[in-house]
Amino acid sequence: MPLPADTGTPAVVRAVQERAARAQPAERVETVEGWLLRHAPGCSWWLSAALPHGGVVPGGLERGIARAEDFYARCGATAAFQITPGVCPAGLDTVLAARGYTRRGSLSLQAAATSAVRGREPTPPLRVRVDDRPAPAWFGAWAAVHGYTAESAIPEKAMLARVRGPSAYARAVTGNGTVAVGRAVAEAGWAGVFSMATLPEARGGGAAGRVLAALAEWARQQGADRMYLQVERDNAAALRLYERAGFAEVCGYHYRTARCSGRRSASGSSPRRARRGWC
Repeated sequence: MPLPADTGTPAVVRAVQERAARAQPAERVETVEGWLLRHAPGCSWWLSAALPHGGVVPGGLERGIARAEDFYARCGATAAFQITPGVCPAGLDTVLAARGYTRRGSLSLQAAATSAVRGREPTPPLRVRVDDRPAPAWFGAWAAVHGYTAESAIPEKAMLARVRGPSAYARAVTGNGTVAVGRAVAEAGWAGVFSMATLPEARGGGAAGRVLAALAEWARQQGADRMYLQVERDNAAALRLYERAGFAEVCGYHYRTARCSGRRSASGSSPRRARRGWC
C-alpha cells in the first residue's frame, strides 16, 4: 500500500518530527513562539536540539536564535538546532552558518505504510518478544551496542520512563540471550521506530528485520497505519534494512551546533562522547 500523497508535505513532516520529539522526551522543554527548545542532559546530544518549527518569531531570526541561545546558556549547554528544509523558517540555516554554527549529521526521515512493512517470521532458535516497557535484557542489549555503562545509561533510562504514548519494546532472543532490540511509540495514526540495535555477533542474520516486523505488527494492533523512523544517510546497513522492509525517504535534515570550544555539549555530556545512532 502506498503512502498518502500528503506524507511529504511540510505540515506532515513537521508533525512527524514533533511526534519523534515526544517519543524521545527531553528532561526540560520550553516552547517559544512555536520553537521547541529541549535539554536532555546525559542523553544522546541530538535529543537536546531545538526544533524551530513555529515560523519567524517576532523580531526576526536573530531574535529567535538569541532566545534559543539564552535557553541553552541557562542549561549550561551548547545551542543546537535541527534543520528540516521546508519546515524551519526560510534562511535559518544560512543565518546559523554565518554565525559560526557547524553543520552536523545528514539524516533521512523515512516512512512506510504499516501494512507494507515486511519481515520474515522468526524461526527457531530465534524468537521475538514484545513488551510494553523495557525489560532489563532489552535495555542491556541496547546499552551494550552503544557502549554505555550502567552509570552512563541512567539518563537514557530516565528518558524512556518519560515516554507517555503507547510503547512497544521488541527483542530478538536466541539461546544466548537477547541479540537485537527496537522500540516503537504510537500516536495519532503513526508509529515511530527508535532504538534499533543489534549485537555485533548477530548482525547479518535477520534479527533486526524480525524486530522491525514485530514492531509493525504491534503498530497495526494500535491502529497506526503509517510508520516512520530517522536514520543517518551514511549508515548503509540500516538503510538496506529499512529499504527491504518497505521504508522510503520523505525528506532529509541535518543539525547546526554552536562552536563549543570544550564546553559541554547540548546533552550535557562531553562532545567526545557523542554516539552514533539517531533513532
